[in-house]
Amino acid sequence: MNLQDPYEPELGSLPESGGEEGPESAETGTTSVGVTTEDSVVIATDRRASLGGRVVSNKNVTKVEQVHDRAALTMVGSVGGAQSFIRSIRAEANLYEARRGKPMGIEALATLASNFLRGGPFFMINPILGGVDDSGPHVYSIDPMGGLSEDDYVVTGSGMQFAMGVLEQEYDEGLSHEAGIQIATRAVQSATERDTASGNGVTIAEVTTEGVEIHSHEDIAEILG
Repeated sequence: MNLQDPYEPELGSLPESGGEEGPESAETGTTSVGVTTEDSVVIATDRRASLGGRVVSNKNVTKVEQVHDRAALTMVGSVGGAQSFIRSIRAEANLYEARRGKPMGIEALATLASNFLRGGPFFMINPILGGVDDSGPHVYSIDPMGGLSEDDYVVTGSGMQFAMGVLEQEYDEGLSHEAGIQIATRAVQSATERDTASGNGVTIAEVTTEGVEIHSHEDIAEILG
């Protein structure tokens, strides 16, 4: 049973299976990309939010948030559920560090996020978690049931097939950080040109050993030059 408010802004979800089409089962969308480079992670998302998948409610949404000193997580699903999920992850990561005197590793952070999705009340669909720790850069896709999938690059959302085509063609192991930004941005750009549920520019999260930097651009050309 879907208890999500159909009139709450959404940052992306999956279509319901079966039943009559209506506000609660309407497909909404987003495009999120996570790429590992030689020594960092780049996460790129579009900036569009919708109401029930039919109306663009906001053209300037930041869909990725810092959740750890060196990790960021994309926001999908209802806005309220996404914000609650982010706060919970941050609180647990801070508590871990306070108790143990060291930051939580990215694998442990990903496991925590997947456990929250599996057993919690969060309206989250397929977020991306990217971070850097002592073992290097990591990027995970977390499915709606809490399953974890780590890879060199991951894509989620309704624009997945368009963004994935760019990554499959252009990604190489050992990319530089700047090359990772370019490829992730081009992947989102490809999705926004063909997927009507994604658009209004790009937000980039740069995750390095020095921390997380997040910046948004209404014009993708600002990144691609």
